Amino acid sequence: MVKVIASDVRKGNVLEREDGKLYVVMSHETFRPGKGTPTTTVVMRRIIDGVKTTETYKTTDALEKAFVEEVKHTYLYEDAGVGFVFMNPTTYEQITVSKEMVGDAEPYLTPEMEVFLTMHDGQALSIELPPRVALEIVETEPVVRGQTASSSYKPAKLANGVRTMVPPHIEVGTRVVVSTEDGSYVERAKD
Repeated sequence: MVKVIASDVRKGNVLEREDGKLYVVMSHETFRPGKGTPTTTVVMRRIIDGVKTTETYKTTDALEKAFVEEVKHTYLYEDAGVGFVFMNPTTYEQITVSKEMVGDAEPYLTPEMEVFLTMHDGQALSIELPPRVALEIVETEPVVRGQTASSSYKPAKLANGVRTMVPPHIEVGTRVVVSTEDGSYVERAKD
């Protein structure tokens, strides 16, 4: 086990709590008031049964980070009703990951996509997608003449069904790069 201070905890980290169970960090937020002690609020999910819990720590509290390894896997397909199937490209072993674990990342999964699965004792604990993916715009409003302000955006629908805001010059059929974390527009795709 590795000790880490609460303010250094990140999404996807696996912590071992006092109860001896493993928890995966879903989100974290550090609050630094003008007076008083800074705190970090951590939202985590217990791995064995999926129960979510929220804990608040002093930013200097030591937490135990479980020994896990990040293993590169290739996404193969969705097995209806069971989950998503991934393959380790070096050993060719396949592993099925539940829909709950994939969560909001589901629309961004495409066949042959390389992801990192956080593994502990041969069990997948969390998934990390590439930070950005290129997708095609399938639906958006037409360009409005005179709307040239760089801060103005219009709604658009991506090929994976996710809605995002794009600059006014982006049209249907254009490939754009979006963040897999929040679905926000990053740039026009270079390909």
